[in-house]
Amino acid sequence: MFNPNKLICPVGSNEHVFEKFAKELIENGFCVDTGSLGELLAEQLYMQANHINEDDFDSAGIGRRDDYDIVKTIRSDEIVWISGATTAEKHWLAWIENLRVYLNKRLYLGLFSFESHFAKYQKGAFYRRHLDAFHGEANRILSVVVYLNKGWQSDDGGEMVLYRNEEDTIGIKVAPTFGTVAVFLSEQFPHEVLPTHRERHSIAGWFRVNNLTAA
Repeated sequence: MFNPNKLICPVGSNEHVFEKFAKELIENGFCVDTGSLGELLAEQLYMQANHINEDDFDSAGIGRRDDYDIVKTIRSDEIVWISGATTAEKHWLAWIENLRVYLNKRLYLGLFSFESHFAKYQKGAFYRRHLDAFHGEANRILSVVVYLNKGWQSDDGGEMVLYRNEEDTIGIKVAPTFGTVAVFLSEQFPHEVLPTHRERHSIAGWFRVNNLTAA
């Protein structure tokens, strides 16, 4: 039986990976990379994502607090928030903390807190075009997405389409292949998840700044 607390994956130095993120954020505002997590951490998260009890998933919604609502015509994925309760989650949050410290030192972003969840897209699920944050609201600053799907084929669908701005209608397709990491500025890049033709797993997370007015 799978036990995520028995997995061992020490978090080592990732400066070369984080520097790639920093450079591409400066140049493009986003970075898509494979292998950033390292094989062991990616395997940990893959194992946990695929062993979460069905009853633990909740339908994902849109908005926050009083504006939060579940609208299946906009998004139809299911989520489980990451709390650090398992060893796999602890290692993930340690990796993220190292990334936060590096990007703050390198880019002076002022990243303060982080939240993330496992996301599951059943066959046919999608997420319509949206922004993770609205400009000037000082809520989500930097988005991080990790894909946890082995053997993903081009006809499996489920790509994230990252648009460069509101006028872009073509976008950049990111296949949800195992170990792929996408990092992008939350206020600048509209994106969507195309309908998937098989079950699809990922982690989505967001860095925030220390602002008491943040949503």
